[in-house]
Amino acid sequence: MAGSLGIALVGAVTGYLSRLKPAVPVIPRAAVWTAKVQRGPMVRVVRGAGVLAPEEVRWVAAPIEGRVERILIQPGTTVRADTVLLVLSNPDLEKEVLDTQWQLRSAKAELTTREVWLKNELLNMQAQLAKLKAEHEQAKLQADVDEKLFQDGLLSERNHKLSQAKVANLEELIDIETDRDKMKKASGPAELAVQNAQLEQAKAMYELRSRQLASLQVRSGSEGVLQQWEQNVEVGRQVATGMPLAKVCNLQRLKAVLKVPEVQARDVQEGQTTEIDTGNAVISGRVVRIDPAAQEGTVAVEVALDGTLPREARPDLNVVGTVQIEQLQDVLHVSRPVGSQAQANARLFRIRGQRAEAADVKYGNCSATAIQILEGLEAGDEVILSDMSAWNDALEVRLK
Repeated sequence: MAGSLGIALVGAVTGYLSRLKPAVPVIPRAAVWTAKVQRGPMVRVVRGAGVLAPEEVRWVAAPIEGRVERILIQPGTTVRADTVLLVLSNPDLEKEVLDTQWQLRSAKAELTTREVWLKNELLNMQAQLAKLKAEHEQAKLQADVDEKLFQDGLLSERNHKLSQAKVANLEELIDIETDRDKMKKASGPAELAVQNAQLEQAKAMYELRSRQLASLQVRSGSEGVLQQWEQNVEVGRQVATGMPLAKVCNLQRLKAVLKVPEVQARDVQEGQTTEIDTGNAVISGRVVRIDPAAQEGTVAVEVALDGTLPREARPDLNVVGTVQIEQLQDVLHVSRPVGSQAQANARLFRIRGQRAEAADVKYGNCSATAIQILEGLEAGDEVILSDMSAWNDALEVRLK
């Protein structure tokens, strides 16, 4: 009988407990983050962390093969375009410079010799022509005398013809020598042109080798700051032509490179207003480039900075950027709850005095700091923004 009574008592207690409502969860009010729903304009923004980077970067490359002799400048030093960063050595090039220098001197001497020889040839030909003309005049005078003597019967016919033949022969020689003189004068410039071409070739080769020798003193090539040396640059190391040696940046022209989450980057467009926070100052800017490809869930967004840069601005400085996407007018919105997503349905806890009751809401467009409310709440409602996933099954919670 006692056993039957105990069973009945347990059944009664169980039935009573089953009719009791679950206890309302209690949450410290100080442990939750709350905000009120507002109606009015809402600025949609996208945020991304990033760094400052130089707009102008120049990689200084080895102009020619050589061995590093001296490193003159250390990273962080301000440089001008003609600042010598390091010195290379190349004994083979030094020998080539001497060889081309002697070749240039030889070509100059050959040109001078050729000019003197041509001038001497022309003078000899002119002298020969003058001599023939003098002999021709003398032969003509003698022929005139012989003609008179022949007419008077004082000279034989044979001597008369010889006299006339000599004049004719000299006239022919004068014509030949005159043609030779003209040809020599015409061919002289062509011969000198060949020598001049050889001289110019020797000069160009010497100047090339000289420039290469001078380039062993590797210069910055632009104003800025020496940001870094390549790892392979050290005294005694052999470097090849075109090998990168150093990175020179212009610190007067910096840009911000932000990493924006891929899902938000689709709203970012060129020209949008941006604010870059360096930690000590806020710099205004505008989007100038969006990387077409995503990497590790983010998209690189480049921002051109306006105005004067703060003193702390330098390459690789960590910054946070805020890109203004658009401004919505007369909408319900609230500070963005934890885990909220645009165009999604969610549950928020709306505060009523010491209690907060669950409310099903529908989100619209979102920003980095706010989200639009389409359904479920009204202006003035205070809601909990903290992570409430632990109480998803609760219809209300109590705040203390």
